[in-house]
Amino acid sequence: MSEERKSLNFIEQIIEEDLANGMAKDDLRFRFPPEPNGYLHIGHTKAIGISFGLGEYYNAPVNLRFDDTNPAKEEQEYVDAIKRDIAWLGYNWDKELYSSDYFQQLYDWAIKLIKEGKAYVDSQTSEAMAEQKGTPTEPGVDSPYRNRSVEENLELFDRMKKGEFAEGEHILRAKIDMTHPNMLMRDPIMYRLVKAEHHRTGADWCIYPMYDWTHGESDYIEQISHSLCSLEFKPHRELYDWFLDQVVDPELLRPKQREFARLNLSYTIMSKRKLLKLVEDGVVSGWDDPRMPTISGLRRRGYTPNALRKFVETVGVAKRENVIEVSLLEFCIREDLNKTAPRVMAVLDPIKLVITNYPEDKVEWLDAENNPEDESAGYRKVPFSRELFIEKEDFREEAGNKFFRLKLGGEVRLKNAYIIKAESVVKDANDEITEVHCTYSEDTSKKVKGTLHWVSIRHAINAEVREYDRLFMDEAPDSHPDKDFMEFINPDSLKVIEAFVEPSLAEAKVGDRYQFQRLGYFNVDDDSTSDHLVFNKTVGLRDTWAKVTSTERGRSEPKQNNTQSQKPQNNQPKRKAIDVIKQLGKKYTNLPEEKRLRVRAEILQLAEEVSYEELEPLFNTAVKKVGTRIAVLLTLKVMLNNGLKQTSEIDDFIEKALNDKNDLLVNEAKS
Repeated sequence: MSEERKSLNFIEQIIEEDLANGMAKDDLRFRFPPEPNGYLHIGHTKAIGISFGLGEYYNAPVNLRFDDTNPAKEEQEYVDAIKRDIAWLGYNWDKELYSSDYFQQLYDWAIKLIKEGKAYVDSQTSEAMAEQKGTPTEPGVDSPYRNRSVEENLELFDRMKKGEFAEGEHILRAKIDMTHPNMLMRDPIMYRLVKAEHHRTGADWCIYPMYDWTHGESDYIEQISHSLCSLEFKPHRELYDWFLDQVVDPELLRPKQREFARLNLSYTIMSKRKLLKLVEDGVVSGWDDPRMPTISGLRRRGYTPNALRKFVETVGVAKRENVIEVSLLEFCIREDLNKTAPRVMAVLDPIKLVITNYPEDKVEWLDAENNPEDESAGYRKVPFSRELFIEKEDFREEAGNKFFRLKLGGEVRLKNAYIIKAESVVKDANDEITEVHCTYSEDTSKKVKGTLHWVSIRHAINAEVREYDRLFMDEAPDSHPDKDFMEFINPDSLKVIEAFVEPSLAEAKVGDRYQFQRLGYFNVDDDSTSDHLVFNKTVGLRDTWAKVTSTERGRSEPKQNNTQSQKPQNNQPKRKAIDVIKQLGKKYTNLPEEKRLRVRAEILQLAEEVSYEELEPLFNTAVKKVGTRIAVLLTLKVMLNNGLKQTSEIDDFIEKALNDKNDLLVNEAKS
């Protein structure tokens, strides 16, 4: 967590109040308590960030405690994966603990409750118990076994512990109140029989404590000051406190449970059970498949710890459930990789380009900047020769004035090299273009609008590129009661391409991240070898999904309900992209960070539809209109990335922004 935050979130306010009311700062202790029944996913990063972030902010210890009370679903593999993920995110825990460490203490406390008449062994079927539990509006009915004697309960519970009964034959329940308005307080289950090998305790136990009984007592044993959990556990707080009432020593610290809204992400599922189904059904290659929302999947896809931590910090801590657009997560990784990823050239869908007036045997090694965002990144050498590969979509025989790439009779600049002019094409028997013949000019000072990336055919390295798209086509794939979430699987979520990359990538190592210029960000996959390079597409340079959504809804206009009174609005013409950008820029500097990042992403997308002629008049925007100037800079950035030649007017506008007093404006100008 950053110490530069302007205001405390509600959890920090609770902690500050506790400190003001006499709690010693040395008594602060937090915990992250995952169940090792699957891999951590993007939703867990919020819970991790909150607990470990508070630990960093208050310089307080944070325990990593595994809630391992269900041996039927938990494995050591998941424990190891969870530890690896948290460490990769950059967090350090104080103690590594397990709920299974406390099985004996929990059992002893259960005996205490039985002796005090506060717990009993129930021998009903699960169906009978569900029937007599009542409803939220109707009270429950006492179990016929509720008034068993202490002696009988102790005997039965001991025999349960020894494994003398079958699973489901008996359970231990707390004796609270079957008419309580909170159904969780209606004699909740404390122990059940599970005859399965535990990953740590083996066959020592065949009765296992339930989560509600284990959670608060484990917090108390560890002297956790603030037990933070997601919002669905708010109704459990009353039971959490009741169980603590039975065991706490008033001289010791009593944990306090507080709840926050969990992280829900569009186009994603967060259920570990459903993620496991994707793995077991072979929809994905494993928990670390780069399409999975697991931390290990995101890591393999090329995401960085900084991007995930920035995402969690931007989302913030809320009391109400909401759904965060996945585009914000993608924006965070773009921003991080833009600063750190070396630029290289790769061609994914090649067409051969022959420079007819370039000597056949000549090779030049030209200087190419590694990262314009990092002055210390330096330069590398790239080979240039007569025959090159360029992207097939970068050439058209005929095209309009807004096509800034190569067309017959047109000129473009080859990145880091010369200006070329398309003279003719060669076609096959199917009338498909197989070669583009060009001439080059050594006059590199000429002004042309387009710049293309390329790879020398003679020096190109073959590489496998895995282009990933979103795994689901629906924003909320598991929210349809009448449909299986599997129905929304995107059949085109993975596309394998045989590509060509520049020779500097011959030494690329697993995990290395790059920007393939004009294409997106890619990293070297775990399957890569020195003989067979494999790259994963992390994210594109722009949000192509947002472009589709924006077009469908008429740019930034909100969706309209299909009512009679709103029909005239729906028939209005779409606004020009430049007009929407100007409007978005007006209040840009006054927006909270999360919303500002969303608006920034929208401006960058809209910039694809703006011409230089529309943008240039805005170079004269008044100094005090900082938001509009930022919007212009963002639009300009996209145009320059797309090959727009930098002019003296552009240089003057950027220079003026660099000398401004507003940090947001200056930072955009620097990039």
